[in-house]
Amino acid sequence: MVQILRKIHRLWYFLCLLSFFILLFPFLYVLTRRPEKNYAAIVRVRRAIALLASTFSGIFFQVEFESEIDWSVPYIICPNHTSILDITAIIFMCPQPFSFMGKVELLRNPVTRIFFKTIDITVDRKSKISAFRAFKKADGLVKEGKSVVIFPEGKIDDEYPPRLHEFKSGSFKLAIDNQVQILPVVIQNAWQILFDSGDAFGSRPGVVRIHVLSPIFPHLSLTERASELQSDDIQELVYNRMKSQWDSVNDSRQNVKKTETQKHI
Repeated sequence: MVQILRKIHRLWYFLCLLSFFILLFPFLYVLTRRPEKNYAAIVRVRRAIALLASTFSGIFFQVEFESEIDWSVPYIICPNHTSILDITAIIFMCPQPFSFMGKVELLRNPVTRIFFKTIDITVDRKSKISAFRAFKKADGLVKEGKSVVIFPEGKIDDEYPPRLHEFKSGSFKLAIDNQVQILPVVIQNAWQILFDSGDAFGSRPGVVRIHVLSPIFPHLSLTERASELQSDDIQELVYNRMKSQWDSVNDSRQNVKKTETQKHI
């Protein structure tokens, strides 16, 4: 019975998302004719769609900041990734205009397509050319003073309960090349409310808890080799800080979930 209710809730959430997208589409259609000029307005419409859909589905967000964040400067925002709710979590958390970097398959989604054709960045991680173009576009946005959200794990893994997986290096090299701060974000429990896209377990109402760690500033390197070494060092530093925060909340819960999953098998 619980599983049926979770499936129904998932359908309701997606219905809300589609409904608010359709309702606000006329504004998007006009704004996306000139995405560079209307960048901030498109971001605001995206925020409205995401937060209205989650609110009407009983999904809310709570943010805890490790330190005060200066939102007047751009960041490379690096969150963990266990759920499609992570997108809304970042939208809720970040008050400044920003772009997501996401998989090329998002161009096939009727809701996300318009954003990834205009203000966001798609990447086919199997193609080196696509990755090069994606990070070149991200580099341009950062130079314009805009933040970019890159999920350093690269994807949502199939493993359940989820854990923090190894990071890709692209986001850290981007931060070093542009000398902008990295903002690590740990989304603690989105997977418990809606894991991945919700196909397997559905979804439920609840509060997604977001922990924003202190920004990390990559100091200027003198040589290309030093930059490569520093990229690895920063990548390891960010991973360890995020894993410590993730484990502090999720270790005990994951053990319980594993037991529950084994009982259902």
